[in-house]
Amino acid sequence: MTTYNGSCHCGDIRFSFEHDEITGGLHCNCSICIRKGALMSDFTIPAKDLQIDAKPGALALYKFGSGVAKHYFCKQCGIYPFNETLRMPGHFRVNLGCIDRVDPFSLESKVFDGKSL
Repeated sequence: MTTYNGSCHCGDIRFSFEHDEITGGLHCNCSICIRKGALMSDFTIPAKDLQIDAKPGALALYKFGSGVAKHYFCKQCGIYPFNETLRMPGHFRVNLGCIDRVDPFSLESKVFDGKSL
């Protein structure tokens, strides 16, 4: 297991988790993800295993539709570091572009058909 550290662009939101080597990512084609264009983790992280350290008032939340999925972003720089999933509430996917020492452009990627949910 490796400890991964990540942050938004300005550093007001930092997070960490442990996982095996990251070798791939996931693009979702739902209405919000297609607009963000982020490469997300192809694995989920239980809430208890994702350590989030955010400056007071820095973490903002956007919900739509059923309101189950929770899309978090930084109020200062606007970066989207992670989201709580629709299909597995209480589990998160992280934006691989926010992870230190991970090059999202070098990873294999899959497409998830969130548009059909």
